[in-house]
Amino acid sequence: MNLRIKGVGFRYDSRKALEAVTCEALTGEVLGIIGPNGAGKTTLLRCINNTLKPQVGVVLINGEDVSGWDRRRIARHMGLVPQSAVITFPFTVLEVVLMGRHPHQRLFGGESERDLEVVREALRLTDTLRFATRPVTELSGGERQRVIIARALAQEPDTLLLDEPTLHLDLNHQLEVLGLVRRLTRERGLVTVMTSHDLNLAARYCDRLLMLEQGQVYAVGAPEEVLTPANIRRVYQVEAEITRHPATGMLHILPLASTG
Repeated sequence: MNLRIKGVGFRYDSRKALEAVTCEALTGEVLGIIGPNGAGKTTLLRCINNTLKPQVGVVLINGEDVSGWDRRRIARHMGLVPQSAVITFPFTVLEVVLMGRHPHQRLFGGESERDLEVVREALRLTDTLRFATRPVTELSGGERQRVIIARALAQEPDTLLLDEPTLHLDLNHQLEVLGLVRRLTRERGLVTVMTSHDLNLAARYCDRLLMLEQGQVYAVGAPEEVLTPANIRRVYQVEAEITRHPATGMLHILPLASTG
């Protein structure tokens, strides 16, 4: 499985959002998209799943341009976990995750035994099977986020896209959700792309990072190659100290002062 982004550009009317963005992600890899507000992170994610159509460049899945795919085919290959999945009706967890099977179902066909089998597996993988009959509105933020990931997995995608998956979550649930995402990426052979504002979490859970500055690629590579004091100073306008955490051995970014 290979996801390639080649020279992608996008504008909102007269405002440039992305320019000549090129990168790739491979099977079993978590690619993190980082950068300050307005850098183009969410726009790039939307271009990947064809919600927005790049005006320049292409997005390729295994060498095939996705711009010609319809929404049903996109949903079979790409599972999206949005920043905020607002569900106000008290659907049960099982019903929410079953929604992920729609791209594979015939119109008015109902759920097959295969659909239920895939949903049960998605619930098991995300440790939400025990919530199956509970209304999703009664769950905690971390539990609900795992349900939304289960819904995306029920699509049986090759690629998992997550837009700020830890937004509004407490520390425990941040670690829980990102640990789950990384484990599923490895075990299921997915390509995972996620945006993040938290550089420490991105360094810990991503295999590679794409750093955007004003819609352009500023740096791409392993976390230790991208998260340097010079890069953070330039892109975020912040002086930062980069060390290895004594307990985890992971990169630790400590902001010291604004340079803006």
